[in-house]
Amino acid sequence: MFVDQARIYVKGGDGGNGIVAYRREKYVPLGGPAGGDGGRGGDVILIVDEGLRTLIDFRYQRHFKADRGENGGNKNRHGRSADDLVVKVPPGTVVYDDDSGEFLGDLVHHGQRLRVARGGRGGRGNTRFATPGNPAPEIAEKGEPGEERWLRLELKVLADVGLIGFPSVGKSTLLSVVSAARPKIGDYPFTTLTPELGVVQTPDGRSFVMADLPGLIEGAHEGKGLGHEFLRHVERTRVLVHVIDMAAVEGRDPVRDYAVINEQLQAYNERLAARPQLVAANKMDLPQAQEHLEAFRKAYPSQPVFPISGATRIGLDALLTAIADVLDEQRENEDVAEAFAKDGEPEARVTERKVYRYEPSQPFRIRREGHVFIVESEELDKLVRMTNFSQYDAVKRFQRILKHRGVDDALRERGAKEGDVIRIADMEFDFVE
Repeated sequence: MFVDQARIYVKGGDGGNGIVAYRREKYVPLGGPAGGDGGRGGDVILIVDEGLRTLIDFRYQRHFKADRGENGGNKNRHGRSADDLVVKVPPGTVVYDDDSGEFLGDLVHHGQRLRVARGGRGGRGNTRFATPGNPAPEIAEKGEPGEERWLRLELKVLADVGLIGFPSVGKSTLLSVVSAARPKIGDYPFTTLTPELGVVQTPDGRSFVMADLPGLIEGAHEGKGLGHEFLRHVERTRVLVHVIDMAAVEGRDPVRDYAVINEQLQAYNERLAARPQLVAANKMDLPQAQEHLEAFRKAYPSQPVFPISGATRIGLDALLTAIADVLDEQRENEDVAEAFAKDGEPEARVTERKVYRYEPSQPFRIRREGHVFIVESEELDKLVRMTNFSQYDAVKRFQRILKHRGVDDALRERGAKEGDVIRIADMEFDFVE
């Protein structure tokens, strides 16, 4: 089964906890703190595996959680950091944050990696908190929570050539006779519901990957028919082969069919309409095909047209050779552009540069719900989760940080009084003067 969209949950491993420990050596009275730090949690990393062709595995497993770090030990021994969790995806996978819609990465090449959830750092042991005023602190941090998010994965097939056209024009038949692929073939619309790939070899020994893509209909750019599911895959191809039923078996007009398909490409993405395109005038073995071919050439005199018949294999060698020639030209242009980008004159290069400007972020925000004051801050949320409230020194440190950050004063300005409830993350506290 071909699956080209998936939604998965990923979570980096939590950091290991730091511990409270002291030296317990013979003849060493009043031994100092010796609590080690926790280990770092594992990251979740997507990696491209060229052996995969679909996202179907994510239908059966949608949650991926990396291991947490090991807790610290006594004698200042640090906990072991967890291994990263590696998740394999097929080439052509595009990754988005499902909640924000943020683009995270486009994974194309074998072995390419993308970290999608960072593991939390390990909590510090009490050795880290020793000061001249408090040489034996009773305080240690919990591990930092790992990053978590929902991802949206979209697969865009990687092919040199894409077959486009209305349903039932012979795209699947063409792919089946020029390659070893065996797409489903039928005499009804939308026989092909998912992309099919095949390796094609030309008479002179060149080869390329061809994709039979689901048929388009009018309004596809708005999602009608298989619209967006089809057009997403077209974006990857270098060359488009527009297959047209020149015999007009179903009563369509080949001239209009060509115009409609290109209008859909233009409306979806202007770059698609500018992609090199060849026309395969299919079903030339049927009556009236020659008459329609002459009318088509008059309507589009500059468009390369190759009369073929998928059923009888007429004209296929000429079409495949022409496709290979265009691909060679495309690759040559890409190589020249890449070389120019490296060695060309600096003023001639056109690059996109991101400009970063400092924008002071609001450290926290307070909103009120009845007698409950809710303090919203990612930094303070993390502080709550890393604080061990069963330790007296940890509680005092937490209170000092809130006071230093101005949270106490801000709560008073918002009207907080003795006994009101203050909520930070999932913890609630009583406001005490």
